[in-house]
Amino acid sequence: MSPVRTDATSVRTPSAPAEAFLAPAPSGQGDVDLREVEVYPLPHVDDTEATGRAGSRTGLVLALISAAAFATSGSFAKALLGSGWTPGAAVTARIAGAALALAIPALWVLRGDLRPFLRHWKVVLGYGAVAVAGSQLFYFNAVTHLSVGVALLLEYLAPVLIVGYVWARSRTMPSPATLAGATFSMLGLALVIDLFGGIGIDPVGLAWGLAAACCNAAYFLLAARDTEGLPPIALAAGGMTVGGLVLGLAGLLGLVPMAASMADAVLAGHAVPWWAAVAGVALIAAAVAYGFGVAATRRLGSTVASFVGLTEVVFAIAFAWLLLGELPGPMQLAGGALILAGVATVKIGESRA
Repeated sequence: MSPVRTDATSVRTPSAPAEAFLAPAPSGQGDVDLREVEVYPLPHVDDTEATGRAGSRTGLVLALISAAAFATSGSFAKALLGSGWTPGAAVTARIAGAALALAIPALWVLRGDLRPFLRHWKVVLGYGAVAVAGSQLFYFNAVTHLSVGVALLLEYLAPVLIVGYVWARSRTMPSPATLAGATFSMLGLALVIDLFGGIGIDPVGLAWGLAAACCNAAYFLLAARDTEGLPPIALAAGGMTVGGLVLGLAGLLGLVPMAASMADAVLAGHAVPWWAAVAGVALIAAAVAYGFGVAATRRLGSTVASFVGLTEVVFAIAFAWLLLGELPGPMQLAGGALILAGVATVKIGESRA
């Protein structure tokens, strides 16, 4: 297994010819004496070159589709909550349903061969338990101590954490454009969630919120790993399965309240069957969101993908407007513009790095 874009500095390319890794020492002779050959380490390709190979435009499109799909979760979940579902039951149905939906295409891509899951079990386990289930559980605990706005801001600190992680690991300071983009995005996020309208900080809630941010960062870092033989859709399927089991266990232990209802839910002003809302939150807000998200992160790298992921809150405003009739205010629109400006600035900064 070779690491790919877990930071903005390098990937490994095991498929490159062996001759590319050998360079003869300057001996002045025509024939190469193997005793005089210098062996260089596997080449490291920066995030910009890796993005160019995989297709930056394709990765950006996939990332935006993923963010838009993630953004529908709030509207679908609110419809379920309004019909008598608890948050824990809604998110468990979301993740478990996605696991079932992704299982068939994942097995088809792998041709029924489960050995890649066994070879990369640590990544699959970490992705499901930390990136999927952990972020959900920690966020729910955070909102019991903090306002929703503050909890969201803490969870969406993930891109900043990734920039810091890359900085510490590579010992290379991020470009001014990346730092400026991070600032724009965080300010825009604060405006979108109306952070300044009601700030409340509780130490326990702060700890839960930061833990959720770490799990969110782990989502991008693990998704960027090149799990050779385990394609993105298979990693997403395995992660959803692990995440669903962890959330189900948390419900059985009483850590997360679980209650569901078969009453109709309301979407776009119309009553729909409960299963339609569950299908929406599972297929669109989870299966499509996580599946496309892994594929996008492998093309863009964890840093750029995490900032593009912030557009989720912009899409969420649009879907809340369309599906729930909740009109955005001037501050939210201004914040959305800042987020988009920050994402564009980070993308430019990473491309020039």
